[in-house]
Amino acid sequence: MKKAEYNEKNLIVDILTKSFESNQSVNYIVKQDEKKLKRIEALMNYSFEVCYLFGDVFLSDDNKACALVLYPDKKKTTIKSIMLDVNLILSCVGIENIKKTLDREAIIKKIQPKVPMYYLWFIGVDPDFQNTGIGSVFLDELIEDSRVKGRPIYLETSTLKNLPWYQKFGFNIYHEADLSYKLFFLRRELAKP
Repeated sequence: MKKAEYNEKNLIVDILTKSFESNQSVNYIVKQDEKKLKRIEALMNYSFEVCYLFGDVFLSDDNKACALVLYPDKKKTTIKSIMLDVNLILSCVGIENIKKTLDREAIIKKIQPKVPMYYLWFIGVDPDFQNTGIGSVFLDELIEDSRVKGRPIYLETSTLKNLPWYQKFGFNIYHEADLSYKLFFLRRELAKP
């Protein structure tokens, strides 16, 4: 695993866009129209930028998997972050989805504990290479990185088939939220060395 360089942004956005094209949680906030894929791409672009500013962006050594990690306690409101938010509304969410997007984010923020965390915002494997073990090796490396940084890992998923996979790595469900889909909140306590 390596820290991604900014010039690898297009590769990362592409992997995540393809990986999350049919994700319920992503499609809940993305305006559903003929530009849906472009809108998902805009969301991944936004998420990359936010994590590049206030977290870490990682690529697997073979460039087939990536992760966007945010450190919420380090996130600040800046001119750049405000511009990113405005662009996200215009290019992804749409004016009509602002309220439900903000409501969903408020629910997540209320449920997440206020502790320094390793927030695994997005993790994805190029769909052509899924189910080959790349994601498992990559998640192990992320778990080790969280241990080195001294931060427990938190994430949400709406993909039921991913729950056993996360649980195999020591993640536990600590909350469920009902939106128009079920959102599972998972955490993994600090890994032991």
